[in-house]
Amino acid sequence: MSLHKLSQLPFQIDDKEFDIPQVDTPPTLESILNEPEDEDEPFVLEDTCLLNTENMDTHSCETSSLASSDSGDRTHLKRRKRPMETNSTVHGSVLRHSILKGISAQIVSAATVSNVIAVGTSHGLALVFDHNQALRLCLGTTATGAEYGAVSALSINHDCTRLLCGFAKGQITMWDLANGKLLRTITDAHPPGTAILHVKFTDNPTLAICNDSGGSVFELSFRRVMGMRTCESRCLFSGSKGEVCCVEPLHAALELKDHPITQYCLLAMASLTKILVIGLKPSLKVWMTFPYGKTDPASVPQLAWQFVAVQKAVNPILAFCRGDTVHFLLVKKDESGTIHVIKQRQLSLNSDLISLAWINSRTLVVMDSSEKVHVVDRPSQEELEVLDLSEVQLVYNSSHFKSLATGGNVSQALALVGEKACYQSVCSNGGQIVYLGTKSVHIMTLRNWRERVDHLLKQEKFLEALSLAWSFHEGTAKAVLGLFGDPAKRKGLVADKMVEILFQYVDRSIKKCPEQGKIQVMEQHFQDMVPVMVDYCLLLQRTDLLFGQIYSRLLENSVAKGVFLESLEPYILSERIGCPTAPVMRDLLAYFQENGMMESVENCLVHMDITNLDIQQVVQMCWENQLYDAMIYVFNSGMNDYITPMEVQCNEQVVMGNKLLVYISCCLAGRAYPIGDIPEDLVPLVKNQVFEFLIRLHSAEASQDEEVYPYIHTLLHFDTREFLNVLALTFEDFKNDKQALEYQQRIVDILLKVMVDNPDFTPSQVGCLFTFLARQLAKPDNSLFVNRKLFDQVLEYLSSPDDDSRHTERQQVLLELLQVGGVHFYVIICEFMYEKKHLYDKIIDCYLKDPLRKEEIFNYIHNILSMPGYSAEEKRSVWDKTLLHVQELVTTDPAKSAELVAVHFTNEVHQIISNLQVTDSFSFSLFPREILHPQPLLRSGPDLHEQLVGLLCRFSPQQVIDFLKTSQDYRLEETIQIVQQHQLHEAKAFLLEKKGDIQGAFQVLLQVRENRNYKGPLQRVQGALGDIIALCVRGSHGLNQQQREALWFSLLEAMMSPQKLLKGSDAKQTSEVLKEFTMQVLNSMSSFIALPAIIHRILQDPVYGTGKLAEIQGLILGMLDTFNYEQTLLETTTSLLNHDLHWSLSHLRAAVSRGLHPRQDHCNICLQQYRRRQEGEDEIIIFSCGHLYHCQCLQRKEQGVAGLGHHSWSCYKCTSSQGRRSTDQNTMETGRGRSASLAQVSQMYKLANVLLCDATLDTQQSQAWDQLRCIYRGPSRLAILSELSSSHGHEKASLLNPVHPGTGSIFHSENFQLKLSPPPLVEE
Repeated sequence: MSLHKLSQLPFQIDDKEFDIPQVDTPPTLESILNEPEDEDEPFVLEDTCLLNTENMDTHSCETSSLASSDSGDRTHLKRRKRPMETNSTVHGSVLRHSILKGISAQIVSAATVSNVIAVGTSHGLALVFDHNQALRLCLGTTATGAEYGAVSALSINHDCTRLLCGFAKGQITMWDLANGKLLRTITDAHPPGTAILHVKFTDNPTLAICNDSGGSVFELSFRRVMGMRTCESRCLFSGSKGEVCCVEPLHAALELKDHPITQYCLLAMASLTKILVIGLKPSLKVWMTFPYGKTDPASVPQLAWQFVAVQKAVNPILAFCRGDTVHFLLVKKDESGTIHVIKQRQLSLNSDLISLAWINSRTLVVMDSSEKVHVVDRPSQEELEVLDLSEVQLVYNSSHFKSLATGGNVSQALALVGEKACYQSVCSNGGQIVYLGTKSVHIMTLRNWRERVDHLLKQEKFLEALSLAWSFHEGTAKAVLGLFGDPAKRKGLVADKMVEILFQYVDRSIKKCPEQGKIQVMEQHFQDMVPVMVDYCLLLQRTDLLFGQIYSRLLENSVAKGVFLESLEPYILSERIGCPTAPVMRDLLAYFQENGMMESVENCLVHMDITNLDIQQVVQMCWENQLYDAMIYVFNSGMNDYITPMEVQCNEQVVMGNKLLVYISCCLAGRAYPIGDIPEDLVPLVKNQVFEFLIRLHSAEASQDEEVYPYIHTLLHFDTREFLNVLALTFEDFKNDKQALEYQQRIVDILLKVMVDNPDFTPSQVGCLFTFLARQLAKPDNSLFVNRKLFDQVLEYLSSPDDDSRHTERQQVLLELLQVGGVHFYVIICEFMYEKKHLYDKIIDCYLKDPLRKEEIFNYIHNILSMPGYSAEEKRSVWDKTLLHVQELVTTDPAKSAELVAVHFTNEVHQIISNLQVTDSFSFSLFPREILHPQPLLRSGPDLHEQLVGLLCRFSPQQVIDFLKTSQDYRLEETIQIVQQHQLHEAKAFLLEKKGDIQGAFQVLLQVRENRNYKGPLQRVQGALGDIIALCVRGSHGLNQQQREALWFSLLEAMMSPQKLLKGSDAKQTSEVLKEFTMQVLNSMSSFIALPAIIHRILQDPVYGTGKLAEIQGLILGMLDTFNYEQTLLETTTSLLNHDLHWSLSHLRAAVSRGLHPRQDHCNICLQQYRRRQEGEDEIIIFSCGHLYHCQCLQRKEQGVAGLGHHSWSCYKCTSSQGRRSTDQNTMETGRGRSASLAQVSQMYKLANVLLCDATLDTQQSQAWDQLRCIYRGPSRLAILSELSSSHGHEKASLLNPVHPGTGSIFHSENFQLKLSPPPLVEE
């Protein structure tokens, strides 16, 4: 533990009063405090939330009471209960106030606390008590006390082995606390004639600080040399510069001893004008000065250090004040080693402060001049508690500040401050603060969270206790002690305590209930208490506790039960309670029903899960009491039935009409009625069910006179406008749902059928319908279809002059229709009126003004001009109107306009196109094109095609060539002049080529290339060059050799001549590109011009002819490589073909020469043995299919065909089975498990000698050869080689890719050859 300060009584005491009687066993605090009238509670001075400061000096508690875990065994101490004022019921009592009776009975002067408690007296003695409050040492004598004066300051080092005593006459003594031996007496540490105000150990055991009444501060360095104990003094601050009245060194706990700030041994000093922070190590250095500003001269400066966690780092904070404002300075060291002192947010109080101490890292305890203690939370600056300590009769240190013992030689300012100085009477240490009174010693400690709650419970402040416990549960409480850092553990611990409090609260509410009196008093009693139980049970999510033990306890009192059930309603409506238990729900409904609170029943039912109830009973109750909302909710939520409520409600339309409309709207929108949403998986099903319900032809129990679509009838009669509004809102969501769009169309059809044909509906209702339709049809994405005839009937009905009484109403409906539909419906109505008057030409204007139907005008004009039923005058007026608006029609759709003109305006085509030619619009150029391309709509002369070419040249030049390629009806000369007028050179070249003027086309394209060569990028030159090469290739096939050379050499010259003009290093890249283009030309012309002529022409050119051979060797070697490749390809192909021919012929000969085995031993015609006569010899014929015949039998069947001196035979059985008798076509019979045999004439055997036929290819053998080729059909070897050469284009040497020496071309190898795979084997 750490030690703080001591103080002295301002009056003298007789020696006898101090004498302690001799006893065998010193009295203990337990024996003194063990009185029967006091509470038997342990007193524990510890703060488990703070860092360990077990060995910290008591005076460091102001600086680092961050820490304390060992306050000694004080289980014998008791806390005397006394009334104290609490600041707020939210925080409860934060501090525990206790009196140390054992010490109070023995001492009357200054005090300080650590592992031991030291108290100085006015007679110069220091009394040391252990943690049991038993006297351990009495240091000094009355004789020395008379010489030195009263003890004015005390300090114990961090390990409780040394005690420093400062005296009123200026002397300082050091004592060994282990044996009570005097170690040092220091008389020359400061100027004589001044009292010691403060003496304090630092964390360095050889270093201490003292402050005298002259306002000076000195550093005391303790040494031991040759067995002699010495003390050296150094002045840190002279009182002549302003008296220092308070000093505070920074103390660090053991776990913070390696903190980077501790090496500087910081010291804070408070003078009468400013605050100073200095570092004693490694050398004296002033770190910061901070002036007070305007303050009361009588205010007492206060200092207190504390290690605090700020931004995930623990650093010291100095709290200081003079007056009513507490300032905070954060001291930290950055990564570079620089020390920063940062001012934090200040704390303002409304009273003059005389004491300042930290009780933990977040909480300050301050005392004002009226001796009231304020507990303040530093982060939130919230005042937690205020205690009045005026009864303590705090000891003030005025006599020492006035230095009365040495003659009172101090300044008036210091004497004025000393009037309120109590530095030595207030000591803080490890979460506890000791106050020295004139007759007693008092100690303040933080209560742990349980004590704070229990303190309120003992006062029967249950609401405050629950509120405080909930703040602990949520982590919002201040000055919390004894709770886990883990939120889950903290909440579990606090929740258990809150449940315990709730049980006590329930018991108290039952016991404290007035047994007699008015029922209103009892109801008010429970109305004050029951909602609290419900609130905290819901906050803790313990509905099991609420509806279980608490409800069971409240059932003992009928009034409590009723109040409890009534109090559930607001929680159910706010959906904080969703599913009470079944007994509670039954009791709730029964209670509401008994007391006539049916509206509450309905409100609760629609917010609860009713699966725990008897649904039949609930539905019956709803019907009996007309709780329609609840009934709908029960059917929907309990049975997933969305249709039955609508079926029943249609019979209660007067009462249920509005509810039914809202219910239908909710169902179609996917929302539950009256609150919530339908489950997502049920939304499509519910929509379909509702639509099916609406469009039912008859109800389930329909009578004979029931109208069709009874449900739509009912809803329309109840409120037509609102029902249509419901449908309109529903249709807004039907953009991409195909089935919903079908329902939409179906409902609209039913509405029209029901309302238009039914006299029960007024014009106003019909107007509502058509206003609804107008809104739907006016939508951009409208998909509704309304029958035109029916719609005309509607318009006629609305505009009928027969009913004068409803004229104004019908006129209003028409105006609404026009207002909603806009231009679209305006022109429809105009069209309707014109059609009645047969003004069909006016209807064309209606179509043109209607943007939604503008494209329908073509069908309308076509129908008028082509269909019977219209007079000649009507058709003529439409024809004239169409011709007048032809430009607008072309703008709308050129293709349909062209089709219309081709059919009905054939003789006016030229006039129309001429009128369009003067208009600068691209769409007008498409009109003649649609007529002529790709399949002409009418027969026209070349002038029309040439007009189209002119239009395309103006508006779409890139499409001219495509049109010229597909059309053949223009004249070449006139078309050439047209494209030349518009400078379309590519089109002109195409026409010249088509004309046969290859040279002219070549010159045009060459001119384009030359212009691009100098005016455009090289990419455009390359594109033009490709066109020229393609032209030369196409033209070369129809030219002789001389004309070819003239054509190609002109192109070659055009590519080589610009290279002569290029000079300098900048032109190197351009030259390389032009040479590449030249190679491309040479590669293309090599197919039409002899290579010697090409080489000769190249050598004559100055660019390639002069200079060294190396410049053109790539070109020549490329030609040689091409020659070598083609020669090798030719030889390999020839060898391959010869090899394949030899293999095929040899295989065919082997197949033909193969012996045949007959299937049977008889002739397949006469069915006799082939050896019929013993004496004769018959010729037999065997086919490869295995059938055997006598030659004579086969001749009789005329199966043999004579040719070239021998017969060609075919198998009679095979040919007859397939229905063909031709001798030049023979089929093959499939054998068992083998493929078809080759059809051939077998060798003819005689009985003795076999007639051998010559192995020549007859008709059947030719067929066999074809059959063989079909079997082994595959890619040609030559095709494979060609493909190989083309796919190897970038590796093959050519004019474009010459192979230079050393590149390793395969064609330079003398052993170059193609490795070919062997031919496939043929199955024998």
